[in-house]
Amino acid sequence: MMNMIEVKGVTKQFKDKKAVDGISFTIQKGSVTAILGPNGAGKTTLISMMLGLLDPSAGHIRLGGQPPKSMAARDQLGAMLQEVSVIDGITVGETLDLFRSYYSHPMSKERLLEWSGLQGEQKKRADSLSGGQKRRLGFAIALAGDPDLLFLDEPTVGMDITSRKLFWESIHRLTKRGKTIILTTHYLEEAEHVADRVILMSAGKVIADGTPEEMKASLTHRSVSFTADGILAVDALTALPHVKGVSTQGSRMTVTTTDTDAVLRDIFSRNLPVHDIAIENGSLDEVFEVLMKREEIA
Repeated sequence: MMNMIEVKGVTKQFKDKKAVDGISFTIQKGSVTAILGPNGAGKTTLISMMLGLLDPSAGHIRLGGQPPKSMAARDQLGAMLQEVSVIDGITVGETLDLFRSYYSHPMSKERLLEWSGLQGEQKKRADSLSGGQKRRLGFAIALAGDPDLLFLDEPTVGMDITSRKLFWESIHRLTKRGKTIILTTHYLEEAEHVADRVILMSAGKVIADGTPEEMKASLTHRSVSFTADGILAVDALTALPHVKGVSTQGSRMTVTTTDTDAVLRDIFSRNLPVHDIAIENGSLDEVFEVLMKREEIA
């Protein structure tokens, strides 16, 4: 599959601070990648370089094989940054007409309004919108050129629950059309559900890179919970291989483990009296917490 983004040996130095430190990775066309990390990790600096807003101090970046500042690269990308500026005195519809006019093959105005959920605000002045509505307008502006590559920096900040749901439905539509999406977000559950891949940054470096499932499998424990019929000795469960701990709440028991399949096999082979079995995976929040603690210790 074609690489849509190539980042090779990229460093960004600001006087005595190295905001990005020798980062390299590639991102495939048609994928959704979440770049995560604490404040000051270098995420925004990295994205600014990928957008051509900043030049690397060392290394290079290519978008579709082209430098970010080239017209070929700019013609295929859209960006929704954290700060959304609107033009005073013109309506939402007029704003979209203006930005659509910059592109040779723009997305239809009707689709932009539908996917951003702004049909009802089309005739409102853009500067009268609420903070969440301005975020949705920023999303529509990012889509105006029907880009192949879309950057979303904290896209759902300020959106209510309904707007966030519509936003992620629109992202799903874009991925089905083969768009490549790069996003940053503080809502880790959103990244977990939408991203094919997570790149975790800290102090300007990549400290983890993989699918959400790969990260959870390697860094978190899973659990098997069930309701016990009658009294089930905790010792009978803690003695099972791969079991890290057992907790109880009424008749409901939870077994923490590194191998849920092995625990289930043992439960069934021993005919333990349980029912209503559920398997729960670790979360990306746990992965984030574990890796951040490791960085602090290092």
